[in-house]
Amino acid sequence: MTSNLILAIDQGTTGTTALVFDENWDVRGRGYREIPQFFPSAGWVEHDAEAIWRSVLAALAEARAQAGPGAIAGIGITNQRETVVCWERKTGRAVTPAIVWQDRRTADRCAAMRRAGLEEIFQRSTGLLLDPYFSGTKIAWMLDNLPGLPEAAASGAIAFGTVDSFLVWRLSGGKSHITDVSNASRTLLFDIGKLDWDAELCRLFAVPAATLPRVVSSAGHLATTLDVDGLADGTPISGIAGDQQAALFGQGCLDPGDAKCTFGTGSFLLMNVGGRPLPSRHRLLATVAWQTPSGTSYALEGSVFVSGALVQWLRDGLGIIKSASEIEALAASVPDAGGVTIVPALAGLGAPHWRPEARGIICGISRGTRAAHIARAALEAMALQNVDLVRAMEQDAGRPISRLRVDGGATVNGLLMQMQADLLGVEIIRPAMVDSTALGAGRLAAQGLGLASGRSQQPHLGASVFHPRMAPDERERSLARWRDALARA
Repeated sequence: MTSNLILAIDQGTTGTTALVFDENWDVRGRGYREIPQFFPSAGWVEHDAEAIWRSVLAALAEARAQAGPGAIAGIGITNQRETVVCWERKTGRAVTPAIVWQDRRTADRCAAMRRAGLEEIFQRSTGLLLDPYFSGTKIAWMLDNLPGLPEAAASGAIAFGTVDSFLVWRLSGGKSHITDVSNASRTLLFDIGKLDWDAELCRLFAVPAATLPRVVSSAGHLATTLDVDGLADGTPISGIAGDQQAALFGQGCLDPGDAKCTFGTGSFLLMNVGGRPLPSRHRLLATVAWQTPSGTSYALEGSVFVSGALVQWLRDGLGIIKSASEIEALAASVPDAGGVTIVPALAGLGAPHWRPEARGIICGISRGTRAAHIARAALEAMALQNVDLVRAMEQDAGRPISRLRVDGGATVNGLLMQMQADLLGVEIIRPAMVDSTALGAGRLAAQGLGLASGRSQQPHLGASVFHPRMAPDERERSLARWRDALARA
């Protein structure tokens, strides 16, 4: 890289982070703004797209003010995936609430399509399963349920896109309606082998292809800015990737077999599988990791819907803690969970179970159960869900995961990281900088500008390593209790 700066915009489920990196990948400026979430009905989760945009502008302004002098050479964008925004092409105004990836309102439609034998068609082309998680089901719901939207779609008056697409539209002054291959691969409408929208899948969801963005590489001269406060007109947007793919890139998982897990609102475990899609036999997802000038990489993915969100629920729903940071000390105040097991199916169960009808349970409660036991059981649940993902992934890939890189906000919890090492029986590697998602977006942006390429330009990050300490028989007892609880959820 040169002395020019790279701006990374990380638009997540609970807020937006903006980081300004210098040529050594040190953070020169940081901004963050939370965004509200709305739950208008059981199983529904929505965002205000205008609030998302305001959070980007505020985070950007804060990061630029901290960074001081220096031109922004390029912008990398990473985003909460599957969340769908619909906006007017003429004004750029969002015309509906954004339907968030956690939303389950399309569960009945997905179940009906599975009963009709359509899931195999989708899995073969997209690498995905029929689940409310994915964007295509949400677009179809909008078109079916919001008056006037089908007519607007047919006339070309509206555009659909994931959050990256909406942000690029706004950043470019409405000049660019694009998405990258990694985000497109999360829609149920995109053929991951042909790397293009699939006409038959669009027909099955009755989604007009003309309303969808043009699909581009994850790195390159993708778009330019126009009329954005704090950014010079013509600043290149040169990197785009969905948040989990960006984290895989940011963690340097560039070789087949490299794996990482991001602990955020949910948990997302990805393994690089190389230059060809690897179909899963264990109901994991095959997905595009990224496309750069050096080629296309694919990944296997397992998604847990509720991870950090479980801690938020203990705080906001049960009032067991006042802040998320309190849970580690509370859980550490008891030697074990006292027989309590939590299955955090607050939004159904994701991979490898895919049970949208499942509901959360807390079992094993006795008169001696205290808040600390529930807190410890919550951390164990976050780790146990990932054990299911790793074991399924190892079987699909035909190779063991000998160590797992981790990132995301919850990884600051050392007790949770030790639990993960114990229950998996492998080393957990936590980099000193846990903003791997934003780092990946920045690195993609640098590659897109030709400022960085290959392993020589990878940042060298310090790391903490958590080694497994649990005896095998104790691990098996914990896993047996978990399997029993899962069967009840």
